[in-house]
Amino acid sequence: MRSVLVGAVDSTAIALKALVEHDVPPQALLTLPVSKSERHSDYVQLAPLAEQYGISVIDAPNINQPEILDKIRFLEPDFLFVIGWSQICRAELLSIPRLGTIGCHPAPLPENRGRGVIPWTILQGCKETGMSLFWIDEGMDSGDILLQEKFAVDEDETATTLYEKHGESLQRLFNQAVLLLKQGKAPRISQNHSLATYCAKRIAEDGFIDWNLSAKSVWTLIRAVTKPYPGAFSFYKGKKMTIWEADYVGDAPYWGLPGQVQAILETGVLVQCGDGKHVLLKSVQFDSEPEITPNLILKNHDKLGINILSLYTQLQKGSI
Repeated sequence: MRSVLVGAVDSTAIALKALVEHDVPPQALLTLPVSKSERHSDYVQLAPLAEQYGISVIDAPNINQPEILDKIRFLEPDFLFVIGWSQICRAELLSIPRLGTIGCHPAPLPENRGRGVIPWTILQGCKETGMSLFWIDEGMDSGDILLQEKFAVDEDETATTLYEKHGESLQRLFNQAVLLLKQGKAPRISQNHSLATYCAKRIAEDGFIDWNLSAKSVWTLIRAVTKPYPGAFSFYKGKKMTIWEADYVGDAPYWGLPGQVQAILETGVLVQCGDGKHVLLKSVQFDSEPEITPNLILKNHDKLGINILSLYTQLQKGSI
């Protein structure tokens, strides 16, 4: 079974190890060079792992470029595995592997096709999600299902813990899939396209916290975009403050403004939100400084967020 593996994240490493363990290592790994690592917030430099297994590495800033396509054709793959890759696979690429192209998606397709799926799963309040291995076609995550597994989303799930669950699920599914592919028994189960839902692309700026929202909404955003994603953020004295970890507290005996610090506790800082309820900030980071517990820097009655009056004053003075 000849194959080429394409990817640049943790899930790619899972697929690579599985192929090696099943004694069908890919002919090559196509991955992003370090200079393009910003394309994936969860980027992993995979060249050392591939080289450890004696697998050649091809840097592919654009998987659809003619010179990259020529390199894949030369390898004559039966299968192309696209596991952890953000670029669309065009028709010319999909025509190269003799038996098809297989991808993975962190959702129970046809639900939540598209981008930013792990954050959206938490933001949607899903109680269940899943991992899908599918045959890639020219649509958006619309190809036939090869294998699929569903699992629960916990009430306090974070992007970190959900990312780990997806990795564990992919490992189980990919091991099953390799065996089926070697035997020529891999299924192709059509998706019910009438049930499809779609997730929009997310960018780092989407993590901005509006303290006028409810405490549950703020807490959910923090959980949804924490590591390996860019994180939810606010501003403190004009400096960007990323919040990596928080707890929902709800009611507390304080009255204040949205975004105002109400109490300094041993475990963190209590902040009021727009519904009068509270979140406990437990781990924050300013720019490239180390992560800290916010009680080391925030003070009672400090206000988080953008001070519109201050911005207006600075604009009037021409200082920004």
